[in-house]
Amino acid sequence: MHITKSRRDFLASASAAAAGVLGARGSVADEEALETTAVRLTTAAGICIAPQYLAGELLRADGFTDVSFVPAMKGPPGAVMIGRGEADFTSTFAASVILPIDAGERITALAGIHRGCYELFAHEPVQTIVDLKGKRVAVPALRSSPHLYLSVLAKHVGLDPRRDIEWVTGPAPLELFAAGEVDAFLGFPPEPQELRARGIERVILNTGTERPWSQYYCCILLGNRDYVRHYPVATKRVLRAILKSIDYCAAEPIRAAQQLVDRGFADRLDYAQQTLSEVPFSAWRDYDPEDTLRFFALRLHEVGMITSGPNALLAAGTDWRFVNELKRELKA
Repeated sequence: MHITKSRRDFLASASAAAAGVLGARGSVADEEALETTAVRLTTAAGICIAPQYLAGELLRADGFTDVSFVPAMKGPPGAVMIGRGEADFTSTFAASVILPIDAGERITALAGIHRGCYELFAHEPVQTIVDLKGKRVAVPALRSSPHLYLSVLAKHVGLDPRRDIEWVTGPAPLELFAAGEVDAFLGFPPEPQELRARGIERVILNTGTERPWSQYYCCILLGNRDYVRHYPVATKRVLRAILKSIDYCAAEPIRAAQQLVDRGFADRLDYAQQTLSEVPFSAWRDYDPEDTLRFFALRLHEVGMITSGPNALLAAGTDWRFVNELKRELKA
């Protein structure tokens, strides 16, 4: 009974939140038929990709009969799962999209989800990113999203991330930082919330508020290339559901957070509420995902992590027609 009421509340709230911004649309019966009624989305530890988690009910209301969530692998980015065909869509850090495209994975970037949600915590005496030279920094793995972002941050201020930083890898980088065994840690929700709950609040960079990082998307939605090519109607409808969920998270962060907890996508309501209240979800209207990928591709090329230039990467691994059409159709 609780699930039914929760589902009804979510659909009603999402529709109300989107109505004024997204505009009206015809019924599913007025639209092209779906080429497939099945779609697989990934799950991961991050609360910041909440719109992906909450899109399920909207997808079912839009004609999908088989909506499933596949746990993301630990270690390699979820983009690798998408390229291998183990799932159809995921959201991940922009640089974690670029590396698989450069490696020839069968993925296609489709839209931006939100601006920065990463926060760089550091112990004394580290005051700035420049001060990370010679310091120990914890990341889950090399080429993981935090490692890529920190490498770009370091390169931006003149450091060589391959030589100037001592990377400490392991399954629990937050714990290494909390125990004082490393000097810095780059976290995304719910990690910053957990550190603050422990009384660790020393942040030297917030990518959601500080330039130039706040001027670009953090997370990008991508799909399996074959799914996108063979099922364009389904792809567009998946993207539409996620965009509506983005607006729901922006307009109703408290209710959206409760939905995350009710559906098992978040453990703590307070962390979920804080995340959804702070992450700038409305950015999909205001920023250009191509600019974001070009920016990070240039930085990764400078670091030597990719071989292809930005133009080749954008041509091989992006398709913005769906989000551009939806911006017009939904009067964004």
